[in-house]
Amino acid sequence: MNRTVGSKQWAVGRSVILLLSLFLVPFYVTAQDMSSHNHMTPSSLENPELMQDWAKQRLAKSPRHQEWVKVKNGNREVNSFIVFPEVNKKATAVVVIHENMGLTDWVQSLADQLAEAGYIAIAPDLLSGMGPNGGGTSAMPDRNAIGLAFRDLPPDQITADLNAVADYVSKLPAANGKVAVAGFCWGGSQTFRFATNRPTLKAAFVFYGSAPVTGPQGSQVIDKDALGRISAPVYGFYAGNDMRIDATVPPTTDAMKELKKMYEPVTYEGAGHGFMRDGEAPEPKQPAATGNAEADKKATENYQRNLEIHNANIKQRPIAWARWMKILAKL
Repeated sequence: MNRTVGSKQWAVGRSVILLLSLFLVPFYVTAQDMSSHNHMTPSSLENPELMQDWAKQRLAKSPRHQEWVKVKNGNREVNSFIVFPEVNKKATAVVVIHENMGLTDWVQSLADQLAEAGYIAIAPDLLSGMGPNGGGTSAMPDRNAIGLAFRDLPPDQITADLNAVADYVSKLPAANGKVAVAGFCWGGSQTFRFATNRPTLKAAFVFYGSAPVTGPQGSQVIDKDALGRISAPVYGFYAGNDMRIDATVPPTTDAMKELKKMYEPVTYEGAGHGFMRDGEAPEPKQPAATGNAEADKKATENYQRNLEIHNANIKQRPIAWARWMKILAKL
């Protein structure tokens, strides 16, 4: 049943970046190598558009064990960021599927927050090998290159990569064998799709993503054959101001009900698409006056609108997070 929650709600010198790159080079391990380390990759050093200093700073302060692993999928290696909780018992694992910006600092920070809550979190870079010189997200020159890489990702490769990552994390000595999946934006849609392809998942958490569809472009419908393969409960987290995705919820609800599949969508009123990320980001900056009355008026209006949505995102994110943690605790 659909429910509504609440109401509204570097720039760094080049020398510093070069210095950081010397000290923060990732120490990779293979999926068979369990040697430990605690370094993080400075994701997006080559891609200033995707720098999220606030997320990077939070991650750097984390006391939890973080490492990079290369998970084998046939001839492919899926570069993945994993964080372990500080607990005294084996933990449930959560596979985190990134947005359509790739494996950013925020996604890594989100994985760390899951570990802080008591879960093993692993975030694969599904653009591994798709960038220049065989690199992934951090090797992409700009956002446009990332968009093109996503466009060309083979669906079967995505599924195989995710299955390899889920298999890997489920067999870690610190894991209890239970695996859930959670994804955001593009990753939300891939989470729904992955639930149709992996029957052993304990739960799928879809953050502002849509269900699989079938048919020609422009007249696509919910793919009931795919949804029929779902075994895990699916929990939806949707933004009130996101009709592109929200319009898909009613037909998905009907299809899941018809197929007798567990689907619980919740809409967070006033929030915008990406509210789990934006709800942590710094407040939008007020525009400086230019002296052009018309331009200044438009800039101020845009700022006020963005600030209103940002405040709603800040309000709704902890509500969505609390719901997510409550469900995870019951798995």
